[in-house]
Amino acid sequence: MVKAIRLHKAGGPEVLRYEDVEVGAPGPVEALVRHGAIGLNFVDTYLRAGRGAYGDSDKPYPLDYPAILGFEGAGVVEAIGPGVSAVAVGDRVAYSAIAMGAYVEKRVLGADVLVKLPQGVSEQVGAAAILKGLTAEYLLRRCFKVEPGQTILLHAAAGGCGLLMSQWAAHLGATVIGTVSSPEKAELARRHGCAHVIDYSRENFVARVREITNGAGVPVVYDSVGRATFMGSLDCLAPRGTMVVFGQASGPIDPVPLNALTDRGSLFLTRPGLFNYTSTRAELVAAADVLFGLISRGVLKVDIGQTFPLRDAAEAHRALETRRTHGSTVLLP
Repeated sequence: MVKAIRLHKAGGPEVLRYEDVEVGAPGPVEALVRHGAIGLNFVDTYLRAGRGAYGDSDKPYPLDYPAILGFEGAGVVEAIGPGVSAVAVGDRVAYSAIAMGAYVEKRVLGADVLVKLPQGVSEQVGAAAILKGLTAEYLLRRCFKVEPGQTILLHAAAGGCGLLMSQWAAHLGATVIGTVSSPEKAELARRHGCAHVIDYSRENFVARVREITNGAGVPVVYDSVGRATFMGSLDCLAPRGTMVVFGQASGPIDPVPLNALTDRGSLFLTRPGLFNYTSTRAELVAAADVLFGLISRGVLKVDIGQTFPLRDAAEAHRALETRRTHGSTVLLP
């Protein structure tokens, strides 16, 4: 028996229970991983509350209760099943999986989702960085390829993904405008690569972006906030600019008339997902190599703003939902 956080119904953080569960032996092409750290993401709160994986209340993710949340973790391979060649017993690994189940001390999962952690990258950093870092990789390098000399707008710049994206975009030669919700988060964003920081609780971010760009607007907006920022984000774009919505922390976005894109200069709108960009083992390994290479060289610094014991997952969810966190949050078994 091992300890896990399970929920038996949808609801608030109080539905998360610390319970004993059975973990079996790995089957063909599977591995048993003993977690050293587990990543916490906003999608976990959506699913716990019975909302969809993208924050949509009318499209709930089909959970099989009792359910175990969590899509990412890091630890040590303790056993492998027949047919596994990608990893070996004793390897330090991290993963971001399509299937939930990370809020547990040990887990059996498909070995093809595991990537090896290079020397010098801790399990806490691996768990904090794997999902957010792979997200940053595809957003900045493949969904919209950020080029040197561009000025981009990044919402929630002091969040776990935002801090990685701002550093990475600055490394690519872009000027990053980041939005945040407090003076404390503004300073954090500046330290992680944002050349301009807008506190949208005090300033009109559309007006400030237009001022910073001398009225030209930006070629791309990365928006994980959703409803509260969406229409303003469209107004920040230059003609033929790209709106990238990759989260909806403030709630689902209302239907958008297509003419809203035409009227603002023939804009592009995309709602990408990580697993469409890492759908093959080759894509996953290539993206992870780039990510962990930059972390190993010190180009990307992973800010673990807070850790919680696994048993306190409910408090971690409360802190995340009330914006009392910064950087990444990690659960420790």
